[in-house]
Amino acid sequence: MKTKTVKGNRRMNKLDLPSVFLICIFFFLAGFSASSLFSHSQKHEYDLRLRPRPRPRARLLEKSTQEKTEYHLLKAGDSGDDYVTLIPFQVLSWYPRALYFPNFASAEQCESIIEMARGGLKSSTLALRKGETEESTKGIRTSSGVFMSASEDETGILDAIEEKIAKATKIPRTHGEAFNILRYEVGQKYNSHYDAFDEAEYGPLQSQRVASFLLYLTDVPEGGETMFPYENGFNRDGNVEDCIGLRVRPRKGDALLFYSLLPNGTIDQTSAHGSCPVIKGEKWVATKWIRNQVQDD
Repeated sequence: MKTKTVKGNRRMNKLDLPSVFLICIFFFLAGFSASSLFSHSQKHEYDLRLRPRPRPRARLLEKSTQEKTEYHLLKAGDSGDDYVTLIPFQVLSWYPRALYFPNFASAEQCESIIEMARGGLKSSTLALRKGETEESTKGIRTSSGVFMSASEDETGILDAIEEKIAKATKIPRTHGEAFNILRYEVGQKYNSHYDAFDEAEYGPLQSQRVASFLLYLTDVPEGGETMFPYENGFNRDGNVEDCIGLRVRPRKGDALLFYSLLPNGTIDQTSAHGSCPVIKGEKWVATKWIRNQVQDD
């Protein structure tokens, strides 16, 4: 009985060795795989910590147009408004400071302004520098236009537009010149120039143009863009006749505001601008120049 038992144990030992060997290999491979996965997970997590997170885009603190808002207004002063005015705008550029106002005026208002101005158009002129003549500057500005003040408009349209411009610019309407209503036909243009005047070139000034407000009265199928060739200080050595840089296509009823002076009162060298040649259609625009002193109507 003992001998059989011993022989039986030997048979079991011979059978168990391969099984034990396979089990060891299995656990070794399983442990190695788990270790690799853990290491990869740790490395991935470490890489995520080191990788710079994308900066979220700045979000304006705006309320939905459908959300009802209650304003607790102060008592208006003698010349203030007793209501809140909302005028949407888009910043196109900081150098120069240029803002775009979609749907600033209605189509009917634009068409009425054109009809008021059409009969009085004359060839546009230039403010001449020292030594310049009309002959030497011929071809720089080829549009036609007419000056009209709000007091001349019996319909009240220019008065309403002027009041809205004052609210958009935050500059009293008494600082604005009369509207210069301009028409550009096919091929007509205005080379790059400054609306502000350099006293070294033009002589002593009683007041200075701070900003310009352009109300586009028509769509232009092709060409006629308002251009800022020196946006961000680029193209300073370029041709003033080239249509380059920031270009704003006219759209009926939309408006463009840009500032000719920096906050310190000096001329913004990036505010040079012009009108690209009209290729198709007509360009009509009502321009309001705004100064740093009260203007006579």
